[in-house]
Amino acid sequence: MNAITPTAEARLDEAQLNDGRPNDGRGDFDFLHGAWQVAHRMLKRRGAGSNDWLEFDGTSVTRPVMGGICNLEENDFPARGSQGAAFRTFDIARRVWSIYWVSSLDGLLGEPVHGGFENGVGRFYGIDLCGGRPVKVALVWAEITDTSAHWSQAFSYDDGRNWEVNWTMAFTRTGPAAP
Repeated sequence: MNAITPTAEARLDEAQLNDGRPNDGRGDFDFLHGAWQVAHRMLKRRGAGSNDWLEFDGTSVTRPVMGGICNLEENDFPARGSQGAAFRTFDIARRVWSIYWVSSLDGLLGEPVHGGFENGVGRFYGIDLCGGRPVKVALVWAEITDTSAHWSQAFSYDDGRNWEVNWTMAFTRTGPAAP
């Protein structure tokens, strides 16, 4: 074996996260574990060419489930009198995250979006309905640091040719992940 060809053991070590889990994408949402203050901006009318935004504050707490291949994010929107929950699952074989949303306004499990992270940016895509109209959905996680993160949601009403960002969240950490 020459000096520049890594051994199988060295490759395995490089492919591990600091906590010993495989570095296959299952740790992509570890940054989100903990408590957050969240500044929301939501379009007042989606799909109508509106530029009128509703701004409100909320809180969010995310915790890992099943050793981190899932996580649960609980959101409280006091100004809106509602809550929401995101449940994320990681497909180990395909190395793809799926994200599901439930709103306290209807209690229904929404259609999932699927995707992952590349170069520090998470992109997730799916199909849903907005006011009875079929839409393509894109979620983006970006600007991720130890103390902040940014999330945005966009819909396309024309099969992906044009996108309208309709909700953004600016996360500021208020507490560490629970042990």
